[in-house]
Amino acid sequence: MGFLNNTTVTVDAILTKKGRELLAQGTEAFNITKFALADDEVDYNLWDVTHPNGSDFYGKVIESMPLLEAIPDENHVMRYKLVTLPKTTTKMPVLRVQGPTAIIFDNNRTLNQVVKVGASTDNLADSSYTFILHDQSVASMDVTQAAGSNASSQQFFLGADEAPNSHTEVAQEVRISVLQVNVPSVTQLTIVGNDTGATASITITNNLTEVLG
Repeated sequence: MGFLNNTTVTVDAILTKKGRELLAQGTEAFNITKFALADDEVDYNLWDVTHPNGSDFYGKVIESMPLLEAIPDENHVMRYKLVTLPKTTTKMPVLRVQGPTAIIFDNNRTLNQVVKVGASTDNLADSSYTFILHDQSVASMDVTQAAGSNASSQQFFLGADEAPNSHTEVAQEVRISVLQVNVPSVTQLTIVGNDTGATASITITNNLTEVLG
């Protein structure tokens, strides 16, 4: 990783590891149809409304910060995407989990532990949500309230260790069910608003290591 000279306009275009993987599969797999913008490297705590030179200089420190070079690991970039909102928007969308803020499955020796999880968005509505269960060996997930037929999902890249065993659903509500595990295990459920990009995560802890026969 390095820094780019922000005194000149630079376009640093590279393929991520995922992009190279798709390119290797042929032109049908590698088909760029959309783009997104993000501001991962910006620390908005540096916005200084007390600057002695007035409002034109509130963002002077931010604007003077060096830009990061493009990073080929897609799991560590584009984490804070910019979104298009109505001009009348005065507050950013906030996603709220409808259900427990954490799920803990007890070692009660039964498989009848089920928790429903939904979502709602404050300040701006989402028509549907993308639910990403990071590790489906810890718990299972199925849809209890479907999204509309035209609903689209939000892409959310997981790490190389999590991605192969993840499970994604586009829905309004899902059901998380316990599975028997060899040792107590923990995973995450990430929820993304498909219109606003707002996100929230809850922790799933599974202590069910023994089931009555």
